[in-house]
Amino acid sequence: MQNRTSMVYIMTNMEEINEVVAFYRDMNGILTVMGSYPTYGRGTGTREVSTATPNDGIDPLASQGSLTLSRDGRFLFAVNAGSNSISSFIITDSGGLVLADVKPSGGAQPNSLDVYADLLYVSNVGNGANNFASDITGFRIEDNGRLTLIPGSAHSLSTINAQPARVVFTPDGSKIVVSEFTTNRLSVFHVNRNGTLTGPIMNNSNGMGPFGSCFLSSGLLLVTEVSSSALSSYSLSDNGLLHVISGSIQNGQKTACWVTTTRNERFAYTTNTLSGTISTYRIDNGGALTLLGNIASTPEGTPTGLPIDAGVSKDGRNFYTLNGNQGTVSVFTIMDDGSLVRLQVAASTPVPYFGSQGLAVL
Repeated sequence: MQNRTSMVYIMTNMEEINEVVAFYRDMNGILTVMGSYPTYGRGTGTREVSTATPNDGIDPLASQGSLTLSRDGRFLFAVNAGSNSISSFIITDSGGLVLADVKPSGGAQPNSLDVYADLLYVSNVGNGANNFASDITGFRIEDNGRLTLIPGSAHSLSTINAQPARVVFTPDGSKIVVSEFTTNRLSVFHVNRNGTLTGPIMNNSNGMGPFGSCFLSSGLLLVTEVSSSALSSYSLSDNGLLHVISGSIQNGQKTACWVTTTRNERFAYTTNTLSGTISTYRIDNGGALTLLGNIASTPEGTPTGLPIDAGVSKDGRNFYTLNGNQGTVSVFTIMDDGSLVRLQVAASTPVPYFGSQGLAVL
């Protein structure tokens, strides 16, 4: 299904009433706020879901993929980490959202989602005080957007407090990879025909603090590393073992957390939160990475935006990133050489706020 309207969505992650804010995207990529839609769940506000990350109100869910689209663009899914639930929305032709379902996430403090066909998996950070372990849980997506828990789909990660930062399907949907922030592992699961999983096959991350990840259509996996602000690329074997292609290519910035690619998959972008910058990497035909440069998320002389979640428009023309300390979205034009030219910083509210999380580009 092809929606007529181009949109960008962010999530407020507010403690009392979590909401998704919808921006209309015009033909030049410029954003205008269209409205906000309650998830009927709660966020965490500025509270961090883990004791392993700084309690500074920036990136409280410590994850990539807390707001995720179905691959056909029909549905939008959001985590409610404060009420241990996930929400699904139907996307209308005008880009508006209609709530379809709210379901328990199968664990505590859900923070990342990914979808393949009618299969959705969510990662739960867990809660040690309440004896909830780090895990992932699967759901079937019905035609009306409602979610059905898959019996036997809940699966523990490599340790009880592994702290998942990203759950992502391979391009063919045969496997799931979970980056584990506190164990420095990339856990791979085989997806069974009934939607359950087998695994994990544990792989050591090339660098410390694996966080954001994304797959190219070729099956190449990109993973950010927070500790050294770096990006690594891997190939994935059928047996679930990862093989390093480019290991820990540093960008000279602080805390590379999220990663996304251009539509032609020639360039990758990481958002370096504590530096307030975005890095551009070239991806060669073999998957090797080369750092090309960095650009600030917000203009010089204005309040510094600290970028977190990011995405690229379907037409490949624009890059968007959520500034987690403002609730704003920085808009860039993508040039042919992969470089970014800033167009706009769009505000979701009149007053900046901390705690927002998640971005999805339709």
